[in-house]
Amino acid sequence: MGIVTLVVLVVLALYIIMLYNSLVSVKNNVSKAWSNIEVLLKQRHDELPKLIDTCKQYMKHEQETLEKVMLARSQVSSAQQSHDVRALGAAEGSLRAGLGNLFAVAEAYPELKANENFLHLQSRISGLENAIADRREFYNESVNINNVRIEQFPDLLVAKVFNFPPFELLRFASAELKDIDISKRFNS
Repeated sequence: MGIVTLVVLVVLALYIIMLYNSLVSVKNNVSKAWSNIEVLLKQRHDELPKLIDTCKQYMKHEQETLEKVMLARSQVSSAQQSHDVRALGAAEGSLRAGLGNLFAVAEAYPELKANENFLHLQSRISGLENAIADRREFYNESVNINNVRIEQFPDLLVAKVFNFPPFELLRFASAELKDIDISKRFNS
């Protein structure tokens, strides 16, 4: 009888260890996904001043548009550094709107549109935007997996004992979810 109890306890302990290790893996995937976003945000953060400087040479009367992009860039950086997922989502919405306006206004400046540096930076930033969107999707999927696991039985028991936290999804600003009126961009 004592051996059976010992075997049951060993099996139970091994099962708890497996659950714990699995939850650690899921939690670390969330951290990895966040780090992937941070790498791309940093790259975009470094490219935006170059774009603004290039635009300043041509867009003398568009200082407000340029300033909005730089303010949004600063807000994204601040939210990123504080790991504030809500603030990052809102700041990303502002930055995307600012970049959209900047690229739309650039249509009115033929010399700027023909500038090789501007075209390269525009292409680079657009590519980074697409990569950030992909990484945000991966981050949200990782968060979802983590949050579901720590709420499911029996993982819930291990998660509570070892204080595995839920994570917040990276939500999009409502402005990002609206359809874009393409005709306005071409009539600027």
